[in-house]
Amino acid sequence: MDDVILEHLCAATGGHAVGATEADAVDSMPARWVAMPVSTEETAAVMRVAADHDLAVVVRGSGTKLTWGARPERVDLVLDTTRMDAVVEHASGDLIVAVGAGRRLDDLQTGIVGSGQWLAVDPTRRGTVGGLIATAATGPTRLLHGPVRDLLIGVTFVRADGVVAHAGGKVVKNVAGYDIGKLLTGSLGTLGVITQAVFRLHPLPEARRWVSVPVTQSDRSRAPFDIHTLVQQVVHSQLVPTAVELDRPASGSVTLCLLFEGFPPGVESRTAQALDLMGAGATAGDNAPGWWGAEPFVGGEVLLKLTHEIAGLAHLLTALDDVCAATGLTAHFRGSVAVGAVTVGLAGSADADTLARCVAGLRERAPSFGGTVVVLEAPGELKADLDVWGPV
Repeated sequence: MDDVILEHLCAATGGHAVGATEADAVDSMPARWVAMPVSTEETAAVMRVAADHDLAVVVRGSGTKLTWGARPERVDLVLDTTRMDAVVEHASGDLIVAVGAGRRLDDLQTGIVGSGQWLAVDPTRRGTVGGLIATAATGPTRLLHGPVRDLLIGVTFVRADGVVAHAGGKVVKNVAGYDIGKLLTGSLGTLGVITQAVFRLHPLPEARRWVSVPVTQSDRSRAPFDIHTLVQQVVHSQLVPTAVELDRPASGSVTLCLLFEGFPPGVESRTAQALDLMGAGATAGDNAPGWWGAEPFVGGEVLLKLTHEIAGLAHLLTALDDVCAATGLTAHFRGSVAVGAVTVGLAGSADADTLARCVAGLRERAPSFGGTVVVLEAPGELKADLDVWGPV
């Protein structure tokens, strides 16, 4: 039967299907086959084969975030999208681009920069367009330009039964039908195989400046409220930053960083205002800090995604400190505090019981900061008996 299934997969993809290797395992779960379609039609044919033979399918782009979310119970087929990497259309006058789901983001940005445009996802990364939608990982600039769901205006995808579906289109103000694109955004590939996407673009800013300020933590118990006060000053000012990011490692310097974009005179004026507002120690530069837009892995062990009300930032930081003190873990906090979406890298003796107590403690305190706690990534054995999503 295995030979028959592989034969059908090869027929569906023009010979681009093979037996899986150890490198194709998903969250330490071994796979059986890998199929690499080059089009929506081939993807539909692959999914029909999978449906006919009851195969569990995992969709893979570049694989940078393949272990996010719950561990799969089984992996029969890895559907690799990287051959679907064509730029189908770039209408620079309309500020839109239609692109295959397997196109790498850095390649896409490089290809359209000559038109003075960019997809407002920062920083540039090597993940694919499909992975961007599936993980909803927009980055710091979401504050001004919006999250992935706001940049996506059209999508083509294949259902589990092999039926091809379309949503949206090539017009920014398209209100026809259900907005399935928003449903697919952040779904981690569980609702369908994205094969093509249409995005609205933004003009490249003529100038960019970053303003950073260290936040003193001489009194760790008081620090969350000092950070909160500073963020509130920025949020309620007239600075209109593109991004407001906080980097708070388990020990050492805490940094609040603002990004300003636009025409040079306006950027320089707002930079000067920000330096005055943020006080002693604030500095401005033309380059982002090294940690900008990256997940805060501490030892590469556990990554949480936390949401919070902007006014609840101090309560979130206090809850995180209290829970870490109770469990013996250390936390590296980083993210968009003016949006209310951050990631936390956990390090220490994170066995399954300790991680479960940490997550449960944060979820118990979640009403105080008005948010949620999701386990994005952890070693497979730690996630096996853990509710990674939390209460719905």
